[in-house]
Parts: sequence; C-alpha cells; structure tokens
Amino acid sequence: MVGTGGPVASFSVWDYVVFAATILGAAGIGLFQAIRGRKETTSDEFLLGGRQMTAVPVAMSLTASFMSGITVIGTPAEAYRFGAAFWLFGFAYAIMSTVTAELFVPLFYRLGITSAYEYLEMRFSRPIRIIGTSMYIVQTALYTGLVIYAPALALNQITGLNLWGVLVATGAVCILYCTLGGLKAVIWTDVLQMVVMLAGFVAVIARGAVLQGGLTKVWEDAGEGGRLKAFDFDPDPRKRHSFWTIVIGGSIMWVSIYSINQSQVQRYISCKTLGHAKMSLYVNMVGLWVTVSLAMVTGLTMYSIYKTCDPLTNSDVTTSDQLLPYLVMDILAVYPGIPGLFVAAAYSGTLSTVSSSINALVAVTMEDFIIPLWENRTQKQVTWLNMGLSIFFGGLCIGMAGVASLMGGVLQAALSIFGMISGPLLGLYLLGMFFHTPNSIGSLSGMIIGLVLTLWVGIGAQIYPPTADKTLPLPLTTVGCNSTISQNHTTQAPWTSATPMTTLPTVRPLLADSWYSLSYLYFSALGAVVTIVSGLVISIATGGCKQEKLHPDLFVKKSDMFCFRGYNTSEASYTGEKEGIDNKAFTELQSEIISKDMTTKL
Repeated sequence: MVGTGGPVASFSVWDYVVFAATILGAAGIGLFQAIRGRKETTSDEFLLGGRQMTAVPVAMSLTASFMSGITVIGTPAEAYRFGAAFWLFGFAYAIMSTVTAELFVPLFYRLGITSAYEYLEMRFSRPIRIIGTSMYIVQTALYTGLVIYAPALALNQITGLNLWGVLVATGAVCILYCTLGGLKAVIWTDVLQMVVMLAGFVAVIARGAVLQGGLTKVWEDAGEGGRLKAFDFDPDPRKRHSFWTIVIGGSIMWVSIYSINQSQVQRYISCKTLGHAKMSLYVNMVGLWVTVSLAMVTGLTMYSIYKTCDPLTNSDVTTSDQLLPYLVMDILAVYPGIPGLFVAAAYSGTLSTVSSSINALVAVTMEDFIIPLWENRTQKQVTWLNMGLSIFFGGLCIGMAGVASLMGGVLQAALSIFGMISGPLLGLYLLGMFFHTPNSIGSLSGMIIGLVLTLWVGIGAQIYPPTADKTLPLPLTTVGCNSTISQNHTTQAPWTSATPMTTLPTVRPLLADSWYSLSYLYFSALGAVVTIVSGLVISIATGGCKQEKLHPDLFVKKSDMFCFRGYNTSEASYTGEKEGIDNKAFTELQSEIISKDMTTKL
C-alpha cells in the first residue's frame, strides 16, 4: 500500500526505454547542430553560438544549467523536511535577475568578452585574471563531478540502475554534443531538458494529488504538519532559513552564481543584442519561479503521502536525497514508463549542468591560457583544440565523479566549501566595477582575506554543525508504517542532505554556537563585503590605483540601467553610440588596456 513503508518496485523495460530515449534525444540535438553548423567552425561560433542567440532559448538554458540533478531531487526533500521557507527564494531570484541584467550584462556585453575573467586583466592585472580562472576551473571540475555522482547514487539505490554505467553514459553524451555542436547544442539541449524536468515534477504532483484526493487535501496536510510557515522574520543570522537570510544572503549568493560564473556569463553574452541578453535573465527569473514552485509542491505532496510513515526514519531510505526517487517508485511504478520519465528529469538536470560546465571550462581555458600564448594559429587548429578540450574536460568530470564516490561523508562539506569561493570573487568584481581607487595589491589581498574568513566559518560549521534550534527540522513520524525500526514513533529525523553529514561533537567550543552557526546563505555575503572593505583599505594604504586614466567602459554606467537598446533584431550588436563601444571595437580597447604596463596599477 502506498505511503506505508517497505520496499518499492524497480525499473521496468518501458522505464528504460523512456530514459534511453531522452538521453538519445539530447545526443541527437548535438548531432543536428553539428551538421547544421558544419560550415561555421570559428571559435566564436563554437563557444558563443556566433553571438546570434535569442532571449527565450538562452533563458531556458540559464535556468536548466543550475537546476542540476541535485536540485531536482533535493528541493522537494527540502520542502518535505523543512517546509515552504525555500519558496522565499523567489524574492532572491528577482533581485539576482535585476542586478545581473542591469549591472553585469551591459558591462560584459559592451566589452565583447568570451571569458568572464578577461575583465579582471583589463581592470587589474593578468596575474589576477589567472588566479580567478584557476579558481573557477578547480571549483567547477570538482563540483561537476559531484553533480554527476550524487543523483546517480540516489537513483541507483532506489531504482536499481547500474551506477557506473549511468555515470559513464552521462559523461559520454555530454562530451558528444559539447564536442560536435558547441554552445548552440548545449543551449538547445538545455531547452529539451528543461521541458523534461518540469514534466517529471508535474507527473509526480498529478499522481500524488489523485491518491490523496486533490491538491486541496495536500495543502491541508502540509498546513497541519507545519510545512506552510514560510515567513520567519527573526533577524538572527544563525537561523538557517529565515526571511532575511534568504532575501539578503540568498540574493547575494545567487548574484555571485549568475553574474560572474562563466557557465552563465557565456550564455547571455551569446545573445545577438543587449536587449536579448537582458531579457534572457528576466525570462530566466520566471523559469526559476516555475521550477522552484513545482519542486516545492512536489515536496508537499510527498509529505501528504508520507505524513504518518516517514521513509527516512523507517530506514526505507538512508538519506533525504533518496526520498523523491523512493516516492516515484512507490506511486508511479504502476504506470510503465512514468518512473523512467522522472529519472530522465533528474538526469536532464545533471546533463544540463555538466554540458554547461564543459563548454565553459573550454572557453576559459582557451581564452585565458592558450590563445594569449599562441599567436601563429589557424582557425582549424583552434577548432580541433576546442573539440579536444571538450573531450578532456568531459573525461575529467567523469573522473571527479569517481573521486566523489570515495568522499562519503565529506560530500556535503565539499559542496559547501565550493560555494564559498563565489562570494570573495564577486567582491573582487564589484571593487573593479564601482571604484576607481582599488589596485591589484589591495584587491587581491581583499579577496584572500574574504576567502580565508568564508573557509574558516564554513569548515567550522562542518566540524561543529548548527544545532536543531537553528536548522529547525520539522517533526516526522512512523506511526502509520507497516513495520517500524523503533518504538519511538515521532522523531526529529536523522541526517539529511540539507544539514552537514557529521555527528555533533560532545564538546563544543565557544564559537560553535555563534560564528560557526552562521547561516550558510551568508557565506557569499560575508566574503563579498570583507573583500570590498579590506580591498579598499589596503588599496588606499598602498597608494591606490596609480594609472592616470582607466577606460570608462570598465565601469558601470547610469545609462546601462533598464536600457534595452539593441533589442532590435536587425542590429548585429549593441552599438552604444553615445556612451559605449561596439563588439568590433573590443580588440582596440583590449589592446589599449593590456598593452599598458600592468605594474603601474600597483
């Protein structure tokens, strides 16, 4: 009987058929784009789609690329365990989209860059650019391996899919369409994968609503279980999820992800005009709202079904990441092929993230390391190198999935640590975009200080996890299970993926319940603020930026705000006749800035 615990069915033949069809469909799009663009083999075409993409497909790609398999499986589990507070990220998505569209997009689009880290050399110095790129490559390669492994493990343990077979297949498909089709293949494949992800959520919600007697009953159960209390205005920064931690800390965290992460920057600068680039972010905002809403309703539906028999407490699953796959096999196995659709949805999230990472890693490696040192190159050589790097980074990400399999309890800690890097890096960009004073010494020192502080608080939080009064897990019960493992039927459930995978130490230092209990959403804000303040102070102490005149196009302009000039599709690019430069003038600007002695900025 559904919702009473115990083993669930495994994959049927039709489930394998649906899952395989989705994977082959993604590969087919890559092949189609390769055949369609076989005469357009320039590096600009491969890495940026020829800068001729339009807003809607880019928006769907922006949404899909950070809706990984971890997100597809983890967000419903978040609603199930902690309630609807995660829905408040809708405010953070709106703030993030506006800030990125109005501050970062015009700057990057005006400069016509391919790598987001080109800006760091133009504003500061080449060593800072290399450091920024290196941080991104290490972080992205490791994170992508985790993105491949985590959902694969959860699905393997529930559905019986061969773990390493799926891991290798995932990497191979991404390598195929990234290598052959470039960014266009990645974007159009993301569109397909976004549709499949949403369809997977809808299938679970529809079946759950039928079993429970309608969505009204689901909503009532969620309310009775305390899952609808989203607005907590407690200003305590140690609260894991409150209105303030999500709206302030969550907004800064998402700005750091969307504004300076190469995977995202590469998409919106591929748009044919500035207007399309900005519009892609606002459409993406709606896509994020829809995705998180469906994920949250899925989680509430899951709670309605398991409100009297929690699979986690009943040991039907071992981690919260397995809750949604368990639910799918419990309620949808009677419909052959539908569980396959859900697994395809989870893997669509994984494929979109992995393909985005591979394409972005190729772009920064080419633009920041190889092209500046390789003068006598032909277009054919560059094309083959782009393809070769796609294969290399695809293999590297599969290898990182193998590393993740050995990490065990460190998996959650690693994901948290990788997220800390973006805050100090965002602070570095804001220093360059808004202030003329910062120099290379001050800015780099500020970023290092910010990074040390975020790593300190983050690692401390993993060793001494916040107590339940800060994470606020909601009660679960096994009173309705056919068989239980304990006589204590109501519990504050065991470890979940939303909390550190460590045991609370018996002796906690003074900092454990203060500094180490800081909400993880404030890590990026802490890193950015410390980087800006210390960067300014050290720059002033070391004499400030001594260069006589920095090019005005390196700074945010008032005229950039809410300007959709260039939205006319007949225009080749944003011209910025009065206050900016067009993409064709980028080479001159780049030469003008980089040719100057970088030491004068110190």
